Amino acid sequence: MSPRIERVVTSGTFSLDGGTWEVDNNVWLVGDDHEVVVIDAAHDAGPILAAIGDREVQAIVCTHGHNDHISAAVDLRDATKAPVWLHGGDRMLWDAVYPETEPDSTLTDGQTFPVAGIELQALHTPGHSPGGVCLHAAALGAIFTGDTLFAGGPGATGRSYSSFDTIIASIRDRLFTLPLETVVYTGHGDTTTIGSEMPHLQEWVARGF
Repeated sequence: MSPRIERVVTSGTFSLDGGTWEVDNNVWLVGDDHEVVVIDAAHDAGPILAAIGDREVQAIVCTHGHNDHISAAVDLRDATKAPVWLHGGDRMLWDAVYPETEPDSTLTDGQTFPVAGIELQALHTPGHSPGGVCLHAAALGAIFTGDTLFAGGPGATGRSYSSFDTIIASIRDRLFTLPLETVVYTGHGDTTTIGSEMPHLQEWVARGF
């Protein structure tokens, strides 16, 4: 049975530095008819659980700790008993949402998550946040970038704990080394490819965002 990628879109708010914005988030499920890994449990566990169905959840992986990407993580963990993984660099963002509940495990660069006969490998890509990660599924020709890379440019860096120079380095050194045909599954909005975005790197550097 071939592994596949499924998208669930959930809606809610993102809050940081005293501001709040309405956002739609992509939640990605990678697996087959028997098991899945959930990437970014955003906003509302209900639609995510509906998409999971009776499959076993191997892991709930957070690409970073902003509230819109983790706000359903604990509810999803409680419902599925799957561990929540977060890079330690974003623990302060997690604690702002869940001051009395810890993630189950600390995500590290290069770590792999097996599911449905393939592996997702974590790439530490700081910049949007200190603990930002992307998940590379080489067997599927896919990279799940959270808020590190979108169709049209890098994730926002004008807020606390972010750095434009750092996110550019992450994209250049960790993502733009992947095959050009690699499909980029983003945390918000449309998918793209590495080949579509790579020619624009210097434009992003010049504009500063």
